Amino acid sequence: MDSPRYLLLAVSFLAAVSARAEGQAKPNILLIVSDDQGYADVGFQGCKDIPTPHLDRLAREGLHCTSGYVSHPFCSPTRAGLMTGRYQHRFGHQNNPFYNPNDHKEGLPLSEKLLPEFLGKAGYRTGWIGKWHLGAAPEFRPENRGFAETYGFIGGGHKFLNWKENVKSEYTVPIERNGKPEAVTEHLTTALGKEAADFVKRHRGEPWFLYLAFNAPHQPNEPTEERLERFASIENRTRRAYAAQVSLMDDAIGEALEALRASDQEKDTLVFFFSDNGGPITKNGSSNDPLRGAKGDVYEGGVRVPFVVKWPAKLPSGQTYDLPVSSLDVFATSLAVAGAEMPTDRKYDSVNLIPYLSGEKKEAPHDALFWRRGPSLAVREGDSKLVRQGPNQRALYHLPSDLGEKTDIKADHSDLVTRLAAELEAWDGEMIPPAFPGATAYEKPNPNLKKKPTRQ
Repeated sequence: MDSPRYLLLAVSFLAAVSARAEGQAKPNILLIVSDDQGYADVGFQGCKDIPTPHLDRLAREGLHCTSGYVSHPFCSPTRAGLMTGRYQHRFGHQNNPFYNPNDHKEGLPLSEKLLPEFLGKAGYRTGWIGKWHLGAAPEFRPENRGFAETYGFIGGGHKFLNWKENVKSEYTVPIERNGKPEAVTEHLTTALGKEAADFVKRHRGEPWFLYLAFNAPHQPNEPTEERLERFASIENRTRRAYAAQVSLMDDAIGEALEALRASDQEKDTLVFFFSDNGGPITKNGSSNDPLRGAKGDVYEGGVRVPFVVKWPAKLPSGQTYDLPVSSLDVFATSLAVAGAEMPTDRKYDSVNLIPYLSGEKKEAPHDALFWRRGPSLAVREGDSKLVRQGPNQRALYHLPSDLGEKTDIKADHSDLVTRLAAELEAWDGEMIPPAFPGATAYEKPNPNLKKKPTRQ
C-alpha cells in the first residue's frame, strides 16, 4: 500500500473519531418506558418514600419535561402511538388487544409502519426488550415489525417470579429471545436490565435503537423478599410492594445507563424515559398527586407522566422544559437525529423535539394535544384544558394555577370553551372506530362506533 493511501486512511479514521467525539455521528437511541408508574412516584417529581437514584440522576443530567404526556390513558394504545408517531385512533388502535396468538385482528394494524422499520433502513441495529402488548399473532410480533433483536414477552403483562410456563396464559408465557423460549432464573425486572446493558455494550461502535419496555411496576406486585424488606416502613402493604417494584426497576435502568457510561457511549446516546400512562392508584398502590384521576382517565392523572429526555452531545443538562411534549414525539425526534426523512404518505402527529429542547425554537412544539377514551375527550392548548365527558358535559381548567383540575372556569370563558370544543370535535372527526374489540377494564362503549371511518 502506498503512502498517499495510508495518509487517506489515517485522515478518514481521525475524522471519524473526531466526529464521534463532537457528537456529529448518528446518536444511539434508548427508549425506556415504565408500566403503570404513578406521576408522583419518582424522586425528581418529589417522591419521598421510594428512592429512585438512577432516574433522578437521569433527570438531573438531562431535561425534565414537566408537561410530559402520553397519547392515551392506558397501555397498548399508548404504545401504538409511540411506535407510529400517530394518534392511535387514526388507525383504530384504541383498545388493549386480547391475548390470542391465533387472532389476526387483535393487534397494531399492519397498515402502519413502525419506528424500528425506519431506523433499520437508516443503518440502526434495532432491539426490543420487555413488554410488547401490540398483538400476539405472528404478524404482529416485534421481530416482524422491524426489531432485529428481541427479548421479552408478547402479552400485556407477566409474572415477575416463580412462574410455571404456560403458552396459553398471558402472564406466564415463556420469555423469548428472538422468538425462542429461554429460562429466566431471577426477578424479571432484573433480567430485563441485564439484557439492556448487554445490548448497549454489544453494539458499541454502530448506531443502535433499543426499546426497553418494563412491565414494572404493573401488577402483580412481586418484588424480591430482600427489596420488600427495604420498604418495611411503608404501612400500606400494597404501596410497600409497589415501592419495592419501582426500586427494582430503578436499579435495572441504572444498570443500562451505567453500561452507556462504561462503554463511552453516554454522550452520543439520546435517552427518553416516561411511563405508559398514569398510575392506577388503588389497584397497584401508586400515586398521581397532585393530579386528578388515574389510569383510564383523560384527566391529567391518566395522561400526564414523569418524562425525561437526555442527549449530552446536543441538549442542555440540569434544566426543566415546561411546554407540553408527547410520547408521540419520540418518532419524529428519532428519525431526525438518525438522518432519516419523515414519511409523508399519511398524517403524522409527531414533532422533532430537539430544536425546542435545545432552545433553538421558543414556541410550543404542539398547537394542541388531544385525548379520547370512549366517550371521554380532552384537549390541551397552551395553559387551558377542556375535558368533555359527554356531549353536554364540558369543563375548562387553567392548568398552571389548577394542576389538580378542581375548578371549572368555563362560565367565565365561554368563547374559549366554544373554540376548544370545535377543535376537539374536528380532531375527533379525523379518527376512526376501533379496529378490534380488545379486552380491558378501562374501556367503555364508544359513541363513535357507527361513524363512517375516514382515512388519514
